[in-house]
Amino acid sequence: MTTTSTPRAGRREWIGLAVLALPTLLLALDLSVLYLALPHLAADLEPDSTQLLWIMDIYGFMIAGFLITMGTLGDRIGRRRLLLIGAAAFGLASVAAAWSTSPEMLIATRALLGVAGATLMPSTLSLIRTMFADARQRSMAIAVWMTCFMVGTAIGPVVGGLLLELFWWGAVFLLGVPVMAVLLIAGPLLLPEYRAERAARLDPLSVLLSLATILPIVYGLKHVTAHGLGLPVLLAALVGLAAGTLFVRRQRRLADPLVDLRLFRAREFSAVLGVLLFASMTVGGIMLFATQYLQLVEERSPLRAGLWLLPHTGAMIVGSMLAPVLAQKIRPGLVVGAGLGISAVGYVLLTQVHADGGLALAVTGLVITWFGFAPAMVLGTDLVVGAAPAERAGSASALSETSTELSVALGIAVLGSVGTAVYRGRMDGVDLPAEATEPARDSLLGAVDAAARLPADVAASVLAPARDAFMAGFGAAAWVAAGIVAVLGVVAALLLRDVRPTGAAEAADAADAAAETDERAPQAARG
Repeated sequence: MTTTSTPRAGRREWIGLAVLALPTLLLALDLSVLYLALPHLAADLEPDSTQLLWIMDIYGFMIAGFLITMGTLGDRIGRRRLLLIGAAAFGLASVAAAWSTSPEMLIATRALLGVAGATLMPSTLSLIRTMFADARQRSMAIAVWMTCFMVGTAIGPVVGGLLLELFWWGAVFLLGVPVMAVLLIAGPLLLPEYRAERAARLDPLSVLLSLATILPIVYGLKHVTAHGLGLPVLLAALVGLAAGTLFVRRQRRLADPLVDLRLFRAREFSAVLGVLLFASMTVGGIMLFATQYLQLVEERSPLRAGLWLLPHTGAMIVGSMLAPVLAQKIRPGLVVGAGLGISAVGYVLLTQVHADGGLALAVTGLVITWFGFAPAMVLGTDLVVGAAPAERAGSASALSETSTELSVALGIAVLGSVGTAVYRGRMDGVDLPAEATEPARDSLLGAVDAAARLPADVAASVLAPARDAFMAGFGAAAWVAAGIVAVLGVVAALLLRDVRPTGAAEAADAADAAAETDERAPQAARG
């Protein structure tokens, strides 16, 4: 008797995973490293405030806007082909960005980097779906992929600080050139090609509607953080919602939609996307406070602040590697739910951090939070990609990445607004020097800037209440985050209760294959 089983990945696939990890690491690093280079490039190129904002934001806008298009395009023209095209474009745009001679040129090259970056994330994740058919191996591969992304985010400030000490600001962009060169050389040798059997043409109107949906929403979320809820935010929201409504209606009518809405009929698929969206929202918002806390309250340099953020990266790595192992024996919904419960404990610890000597507690809270958050990211991404048919893996990967992009902006907007409201409420009744009143009551950064121009004793009277008010806002945001992830933990455990452990799923598939073979054997003998 012979049985059929899911093919397992070998040495070539695991080496190929290392190749796929390189652009993932780079993209994450590129998101964070520019923050340190900003003062240097501003002094060189002299952009105005609007241009500076676009230099920072255009990269994320283009990635978020084009993820869905690129994920579906990869399914149709070939995932490896799209990955290599994107790698070449990213390398060329990196060189152009490094030697930009004007703010306009840097904005344009950053936009090209964002479009090229949008080809990389869904392509790498959908190729993992192709290369690792075995459920256990795929979970571990996605854990490695996710870990590389988080490591890139964490080491961005450290790497950026070192580069800026040795070279000029453009060096932070040149990191992408050798990485993409390795990908272009090793990709054709180690990565398989996959494209849908019936590759339809992209619908240009669907592409435009997807951009008109996502870009205004991301813009509105970013704008509300900086300027509060106003007419621009409302207009952006209305445009995004109107375009989104038209987009959904068109996808329902098309034979080959840009986004297959049938994916959302699966309860597990929709539930996981929702959990990923709101869980990532809390992380994005809290990290905004954590980085400001380290630099403006604890007065650490950007490089030292980056080093203090490394422990939570280590916790994320441990949690990411542990989650697939636990999911072999325990239902993934329970693993994700328990992990989010642990994250809630970490957020509660962050509510107890104060301006005077709370660094150890803050780092501990972040470590616990990220350790508990890791299973949701790893197993959630695995469930999203695994729930989609092979020919739609690129589209499903793009939806997962888009939800993450939106969640970070949403977290900064929502939790940032909570913290800002508490801060301003605390500062309204504080007696401040006239020249520092307006900036200090607006934000801690304004208070620090104003205090730098005051005598030491006067500056202390501004900084002490401002830091206390900031920590009160930080604590309020952490309480909100704790409540969100606690609820999400229960939701994940309930809605994902039917998802079996990967070990049990494999055993059931093997038993089904054996039974099918046993049924066919007598028929073959009679034939």
